[in-house]
Amino acid sequence: MTLVNEIKDAGYYSVDFNASSLSSGIYFYRLSSADFTASMKMILVK
Repeated sequence: MTLVNEIKDAGYYSVDFNASSLSSGIYFYRLSSADFTASMKMILVK
């Protein structure tokens, strides 16, 4: 699932994420830009 795929100016942004179609469990997500990539874990409990 892709939440944002566009060029943004430097600053703070927020995105609403609706996980109602996902099952409970552990998910990995990745944040990336031109010179930065971070992978993290998210635990979804319903």
